[in-house]
This record gives sequence, C-alpha cells and structure tokens, in this order.
Amino acid sequence: MTAHSWRVLGATGFIGSAITTALQTRNIPVTPVATPRLASPATTVHHLIEHAHRLESVIDYLADSFAGADVVVNAAGLAAPDQTHQQSLTGANALLPVLVALAAHRTGVRRVIHMSSASVQADAPVLDESIRTAPFSPYSFSKALGESALYRLRSQWREESGAPQLSVIRATSVMGSGRRTTRMLARFASSPLSSVAGDGSAPTPVTSVTALAQFTVAVGEFPEVLPPVILQPWEGATTGSVLRDAGRRHPLQLPSWVCRAVIATARTASAAAGYRYGGLIRRLEVTWFGQRQVPGWAHENGVLPEPHVQEVLRQAHLALGR
Repeated sequence: MTAHSWRVLGATGFIGSAITTALQTRNIPVTPVATPRLASPATTVHHLIEHAHRLESVIDYLADSFAGADVVVNAAGLAAPDQTHQQSLTGANALLPVLVALAAHRTGVRRVIHMSSASVQADAPVLDESIRTAPFSPYSFSKALGESALYRLRSQWREESGAPQLSVIRATSVMGSGRRTTRMLARFASSPLSSVAGDGSAPTPVTSVTALAQFTVAVGEFPEVLPPVILQPWEGATTGSVLRDAGRRHPLQLPSWVCRAVIATARTASAAAGYRYGGLIRRLEVTWFGQRQVPGWAHENGVLPEPHVQEVLRQAHLALGR
C-alpha cells in the first residue's frame, strides 16, 4: 500500500520535529509547512471563524502548501502557558487551526489532526475525550477556543462529501530532551524540595514526546473514521515515579491538606496578578497530585505507543550534570 503524504506545520518545534522524525523513520513522505504569524482579538467561535474567512491570502498560501497531501498535522502554536498576551495566543492557538482546516477543505486533504492540550480541561478530576473544556488561563482559553472552532467546522461539514476529517489530539504533560519544562522538573526532582502529596502512587499524565509522535502517526494512518477528540494515552507514570526518575531520589511525602492549602493560596495571589502564574501553579499541582484520565479511544482501538517517559526523565536528570 502506498504511504500517505503528510504535511506538518510546526515541524521545527518540540512536538512537530518529533512527529516529522517518526514519519521519516517509517518512510512516510512528509513536507514541513512554514507557519504564518497571526494575532486575533476574537473571543468567540463565531468571530474567530469570521476573522479566518477574511484572511484569504493566508488560506491560499496554506492550500498551495497542502496540495497533494492526504494528512495535515498542525503542531504549530504558541506553547506559552504563562503568557498573558491574549491576541497573540488566540492567533497562534485558535485562528491558525481554523485557517488550516479551511485550506485543507479547499485542497481536498483527507484528514487534519490538530495538536491541542489537556490543559483545556484544567483541573478536572479525570481527563476525558468530551468536547467539554474549562480553561483557567489565557493560554488554555486560546487552546479551548481553537478546539471549539474545529468542532463547529466538523459539524458543518459532516454531510459534505470530500470534506476533511477534523480531529484533535489532546497532548498531556509532554516531556522531552531540551524542553524547558522538562529541565525545570528535573531540577525540582533533584533538589531537597522534591515532594509529592500523599504516598506518590497517584497516576499522572506526564508523558514523552517520543510516544506522542508515534501515537500521532498511528492516528493519522488509522483506516477508520476518527472521533473529534483523542486523548494522548497514559504511559503508566505516577507522581512518585516521575520524581524518582527525574531526580534519582525519593521525594518527600507531604500531607495532602498542606499541598492543597499552598495551591489555593498561590491561585489567589496569581488571580491578583492577572493570572500570570497560572501555568506554573498548575504544573506544581500536577507534580504533587497527578491527574487521572480515561483509557479512551486509544485503548478501545489498540492504538497504544510504547512508553518512553521513564527513559526521557532519566535522560533529563543526566543532562543536569553536563
């Protein structure tokens, strides 16, 4: 069977480069697509799609870039959980995926995969594959808005023959060599401050970029219709195992009530500062408490990548000494 031809936006970025490498490893034809810089004042799906339709030259450029492609992956965006400039975040994380979908529709692309973030469900007790979102920061709002716009387009094109299939992959807390978040985790895990809430057995959605890339390729090549939302599979990590792998030491076990009090106080302070520290607080909360997730589509269909999170975290620890 002839391999599908892929296009990847954000191919030089953290996730996009890993996806491109995974495709090349499997000898699947892939071409990077340069990402236009965008900003948008839109705060609703209606205004976002309206804004996108006015950017005819951008749609033309993307459509030309997608010519001959079967699968388009949008791995571009502004991965800045602590940024507060909403128009830049909305342009990169919400307007761009709409433009990609419109260009794919014009070009006859078979499938569009948009890389989103589980942060759109914030501190939900269990991450799932519903279209429900509960953003808690400018960054997570922009990701949620982009998702909602794609659901709207998917619904509008549902009965249209030849329309691209639009699906969102919600990446969880993705780690990889060279990523600032991973280095920060390794430093924390190696320090005397390394700690968890309770006994450290809580599941956590900390995952590896290697597994995410393999999973994305499998999703793109999946022969049947995809659902609107697919959650990146759990790699078996717990709050305790993550810190042991990244720090090579046992973390302190703090009373859960103390950790919750610290998080609540920090959120109050962050709100007073315009939610500037929302991303950092959320990372600490996941480090301490973890977060469960549904098995979801990946388990139901047997599309499970090989776990690499332990390997990635141990490499991050070794890199601290270089």
